[in-house]
Amino acid sequence: QVQLVESGGGLVQAGGSLRLSCAASGKIFSINDMGWYRQAPGKQRELVASITSGGSTNYADSVKGRFTISRDNAKNMVYLQMNSLKPEDTTVYYCNAQVLARQPVRSLEVWGQGTLVTVSS
Repeated sequence: QVQLVESGGGLVQAGGSLRLSCAASGKIFSINDMGWYRQAPGKQRELVASITSGGSTNYADSVKGRFTISRDNAKNMVYLQMNSLKPEDTTVYYCNAQVLARQPVRSLEVWGQGTLVTVSS
């Protein structure tokens, strides 16, 4: 069993900052790509930011220059630093990871339960 748990969401004023964290746990051999997604009610889930095991990053145009994704491989964690937040950023954010699990060895795509970010105007 492998799971992801997000934390760090909350209420913040426009222009403020939040730092989201995602911790992976379980019988993990390695983690390849990790990413943050968001999905507002009634809308498609969209990729916010992703990061490879080697540290290469990718960002949605809407967050480029404001958000920064990073990871700590030793801790099996990924982070999303969100600055200059806008009301349009309000939604649930989900952590995603491509995991090579062990016992038995298998490849898994794992999602967290989500953490709510609310940005007030």
